[in-house]
This record gives sequence, C-alpha cells and structure tokens, in this order.
Amino acid sequence: MSDAILDAALDSFKMLPFLIITYLFMEYLEAHASGRISEAVKNSGRFGPVIGGIAGIAPQCGFSTAASNLYAGKVITAGTLLAIFLSTSDEMLPLFISEQVEVQRIALILMLKAAIGIFFGLLFDFLRRNVFKKEQEPMDIHSLCVREDCHCDDEEPGFKDMKEVLDLKHHDHGKNHGILKPALRHSIRIFIFILIVSVFINIAVEVLGEESIKSFLNEGGILIHFAAGLIGLIPNCAASVFLTEFYLDGIIGFGPMMSGLLCGAGLGLLVLFRVNNDLRKNLSLLGILYFCGVFSGIVLDILNISL
Repeated sequence: MSDAILDAALDSFKMLPFLIITYLFMEYLEAHASGRISEAVKNSGRFGPVIGGIAGIAPQCGFSTAASNLYAGKVITAGTLLAIFLSTSDEMLPLFISEQVEVQRIALILMLKAAIGIFFGLLFDFLRRNVFKKEQEPMDIHSLCVREDCHCDDEEPGFKDMKEVLDLKHHDHGKNHGILKPALRHSIRIFIFILIVSVFINIAVEVLGEESIKSFLNEGGILIHFAAGLIGLIPNCAASVFLTEFYLDGIIGFGPMMSGLLCGAGLGLLVLFRVNNDLRKNLSLLGILYFCGVFSGIVLDILNISL
C-alpha cells in the first residue's frame, strides 16, 4: 500500500510543472487573444498533428496532460491531440536507455511512433474538415474556468512583480487580476485528481500482480495486440513499464509492444476526461486511439517489421 501511494505521488508530482506551465499559457491566451490570434490558432491546427507528433516523443507523459488541457480549451484540434497521444512514449525511453538498447534502434522506434501519430492525426483532422464538415471550434478557455469553478473573475489584483516582468494582466468582465493564482488553482485541482486516481490504479496493479498481466498477454495470435492495447490505455506510467519490460524480456514481440505503447497516453487520458465535459467526444477519441494503436501493431506484424 505504501509503495502504491509513493509511486502515485512521484508520478503525479512529475506532472505538476507541466500543468502549471500549461495553465499559465492558457490564462495568458484567454487574457490577450484577439480575433486574429484565435484565427491563427485555428488555421495552424492543420499542421498541428505534425508538431504534436514530434513533440509527443519526449519521455514521460507530461506533454500529453498539457495537450488534454489545450484541447479542452479548443486551442488545438482533435487530430493534434490524437497525434500527441499516439507518439507519447511515457516510460519507454528511460527504460530503453537504462537497458542500454542501441541508440539507432531507439531512434527508429521513436520516429516510427511519431510518424504513426502524425499520419493518423492529419487523417483525422482531414476527415473532420472535408468529410464531416466540422471546423475547429473557436478558442474557449474561459469555459474551462467555468467548469472548474475556479472563480477567476473574483480574484483581487495581485502578483504585481510577475505582471511587471511579463505584463500579464487579465481583463475579464471589467475586472483586472493576475493569471498566476487561477493557473495554480487549476493545476492543484487536477493534481489532486490525478493523485487520487493513480493511487487506486497502483493498488489495483499490486493486487493483480505482474504474473496475471503476463498471462493476460499470452493468449496468443492477434489477441495479444488487443490485450496490449487495453493495458496501454491504463492511465498510469506502470502500463508503459510493463509493456517495455515484456518486450525486452521477449515475452511479447515488437508489434504487440507498439500496439500497447501507441494506445498509451499516460495520464493524458485521465486529464482529458477530467477537464473536457463532452463525454461523447472523449469516448470517441478513446476508441479511435485504441483502434489506431492496435491496427498499427497488427500491420507491423503482417509486414514483419521488427526493431
């Protein structure tokens, strides 16, 4: 129990700096975004999956949590979020490095994950715009404040030093207040939520045990991909650790590992369901992520691609 709580606390604290930076950025956008900025964000979304797919390969899942918040505020497109989720590697990279896997092999795997994320992200946004005729909605960060009940409008002027240095003044409904306090409030709320859920997940993993998870992955055939994908969807860093270790130990092949890691968005999925109130869209993204990850892993096996 103590180990489960400690691991959850460490994983959650890793996310805190990303959350604070993200919410500061979003508060700044809300305070200063003119119509031209909103339009620029909307148009740049067409290339967002490329940037997201590349940025998502950074280790740990902090970037995916930031992306979930940006998507909830309609700063990035659904395709960009999908690209980031697919390319995110979580604990894979640190484990590969610790096991002294060849640098060229690591680079190829990271580039492959990024390429898959970019492909599906661009495809998803293309289909939304040209087939389903759905354009990116206008940026709406303020609705996040309303849902989180952060009382941004009630903040008194403060944090003068930060305002003087960065000129960050938030004008909303005739009131003038700093962006730091609401950003910290958002971050702490999400941090507590992540911590509580992570503790429950870690306890569940401890109860199930590593052997049970190995048995789950040894069903054989194509079912391994679906099982690995389900494990990857677990919003916890332990999922990527299991999948990577099982691959390095020869328990699963390259294709199933990719199925699981492509589905694994770390804590990003958890944050998405917390901050975005459109449950239908969240579930749709979850299903699309699972399909893209499992499908890609199966295709890699069919093509006999292994690294």
